[in-house]
Amino acid sequence: QVQLVESGGRLVQAGASLRLSCGASGGTFIRTAMAWFRQAPGKEREFVAGIAWGEDTTYYDDSVKGRFTISRDNAKKTVYLETNNLKPEETAVYYCAADPGAPGYFVSRRLEEYDYWGQGTQVTVSS
Repeated sequence: QVQLVESGGRLVQAGASLRLSCGASGGTFIRTAMAWFRQAPGKEREFVAGIAWGEDTTYYDDSVKGRFTISRDNAKKTVYLETNNLKPEETAVYYCAADPGAPGYFVSRRLEEYDYWGQGTQVTVSS
């Protein structure tokens, strides 16, 4: 069983930066693919970024490439999402997710592949 707790979300102005954190407990974090998803009001949850457990290969949705960076600290069992130049349309609840079954080189963009989810952290970007 894996427990995930996100933090770092808050109200910011357009163009601002935030660092979101997700602390994990339980499971084998060092061999678990991790990802960030987000869900805006009235919309489906969508993939934002993911990081594999082998060689820390990273994946990004095209909408955030060059502005967001996902990273992990296995010693702290924490995954981070650095967000830069935030846009109002990126207002959403940001969720951390874990996929213990993923091979070391791969991160799925499908939320159905993730077994564990955090409670989410609210990011609000004002214009």
